[in-house]
Amino acid sequence: MSQPPDQPYRLPRDRYLDLLASDSDRFADLLAEADPARRVPSCPDWSAVDLFWHLTEVQWFWGTIVRDRLSDPAVAEERKPARPSDLDALGHLFATVSEELRDALANSPDETPVWTWADDQTAGFVLRRQAHEALIHRVDAELVSGDSTALDPELATDGVDEVVRVMYGGTPSWATFTATAGRVAVRALDTDGAWNLAVGTISGTDPDSGHRYENEPAVDVVEGARPVAEVSADAGTLDAWFWGRAGADAVTHTGDRTAIDALEAVLRTGIQ
Repeated sequence: MSQPPDQPYRLPRDRYLDLLASDSDRFADLLAEADPARRVPSCPDWSAVDLFWHLTEVQWFWGTIVRDRLSDPAVAEERKPARPSDLDALGHLFATVSEELRDALANSPDETPVWTWADDQTAGFVLRRQAHEALIHRVDAELVSGDSTALDPELATDGVDEVVRVMYGGTPSWATFTATAGRVAVRALDTDGAWNLAVGTISGTDPDSGHRYENEPAVDVVEGARPVAEVSADAGTLDAWFWGRAGADAVTHTGDRTAIDALEAVLRTGIQ
C-alpha cells in the first residue's frame, strides 16, 4: 500500500498495533514496580503515579472515542472513570483500558470516521497517534526506573515525521505561517529519514473556538529550499529530542546557530 503523501514514513496497521501493545505493557510493568512518589525526570511536575494515570486516562479516552464511533469528545469525558487511589487498582484499570483501546483500534479500519483534535478525523489518525503516545511515555517510565531501552527505529522515524508535520507543524487552513529563521535540515542517520524545516510562527483565528492565535511558534516541512543548518542523530534520539526526552547534546548541530536556536525555541513550548 502506498503511503499518504503527508505521511511518508507511516507504518503498516499491524506494526502500530504490535508496538502500541508492547510499549504499553512495558510502561505498565515498569511503573507497577516504581516508587509512586518518584518524580518523572522528563516531566518534573509529575510523579510516577501521575504518569501512570495520565496514560490510563488517555488510552481510556481514545478507546472510548474509537469503540463508540464518537463525533463529540464531551460524550466521552462525561463517562471518564475516577482516578484510583491505590496503585494496584490503577494498574488493573490501565490493563483493562489499554486492552480496550487495542481492541477498538484493531476492529476499526483506518478510514473509520471518529472525532479527533486534528483535521484528520479517522481511526487511522488515532492508531498512529496512540502508538507514539505509548512510545514516548514508555521512555518516561524507563527514565523513572533507570532502565532505558532502544526505540524502534521505524516507529521513531515516523515519530519525528508526526512531530514536525502534526504536533509542531501542519498549519491549519485558517492560519498563516511566517518563517522567522533559515531552513533547518533534520536527518535520521540510521533510517535515512530526512526533513527540511522552515521555522517560524503561525497566526489566525480558529473558526470553531473563536480563539485568536498570534505568532505561535511552529515549523513547516518544506521542499526545495536550501537549509542553513542541520540537526542529526539516530531516529530514536531525534524522536526523544523533539519530545524533550533527550538533551541538546544528544543530537549533532551544524551550521547557522540562529536557525538552530529558533528551532529549539519552538521545542521549548513543549508537548507531553
